[in-house]
Amino acid sequence: MRRLHIEIPVSRAGPLARQTAWLALFVTVFALVLVRDQRAEAGPALVALSAGPVLAGVAVLMATFAFIRAWREGARGLGGAIGGLVVASLVLAYPAFAAFRGLRLPALTDVSTDIENPPAFSRSRVAFAARDGRYPPDPGRAARAEQRKAYPQVAPLTLDIGADAAFELARKAAVNRKWQIVEAIRPGGRVGNGRIEAVARGLVLNLADDVTVRVRPRADGARIDVRSASRLGTRDLGANADRIRAYLDEVTNLAVAVK
Repeated sequence: MRRLHIEIPVSRAGPLARQTAWLALFVTVFALVLVRDQRAEAGPALVALSAGPVLAGVAVLMATFAFIRAWREGARGLGGAIGGLVVASLVLAYPAFAAFRGLRLPALTDVSTDIENPPAFSRSRVAFAARDGRYPPDPGRAARAEQRKAYPQVAPLTLDIGADAAFELARKAAVNRKWQIVEAIRPGGRVGNGRIEAVARGLVLNLADDVTVRVRPRADGARIDVRSASRLGTRDLGANADRIRAYLDEVTNLAVAVK
């Protein structure tokens, strides 16, 4: 008696999803290394980095198609689809988190502890060179009003110590945060403000942002104001506010330690 062989359909989408997901991971890692290299141009490197999540999205679509075929027709290839979905999720995790956070925050690229009179960036030749010849423009009243609503906790730090001592703490905090200090001008007597001009880099992408710190003498001590501005993009995803809060926390901890 002749046996009947039942052919089980095989979905090629599953293995393709896995291969595409691994390609997305490779492209993402390679592009991330390129973006973090300070010798590379940030624009083209970011374009290359965006290719990883796009490929990961394609892998998710392929995996979804493989799941549908497996459900409806019992097609094989489910293992490849699952593997592709897992790897693609790793690639998409951080962009998804950033996008979710960005939707909850206003479109800001410049944050300051002093909304009415933000610290001005230095116009010296050294500072311009460190900023690649750019001068961060003031975002305007509307953007500052958005900042006030989004980050009410971003505020000046007042210390009950002299301006010179406060300046030293501010400078040491910048060093501890691994900022590249471009200029450091001490307060001049009771009326002259101290200033620290620096370049800070993001933890993940290592992109350069500009920071200026103002140390203002007061009758009862000193006031420290900070302004942080992104160089690229139309949204900072909260990075500038996070940087200011972390820096002022560092200054506060140093001030407590010396008492």
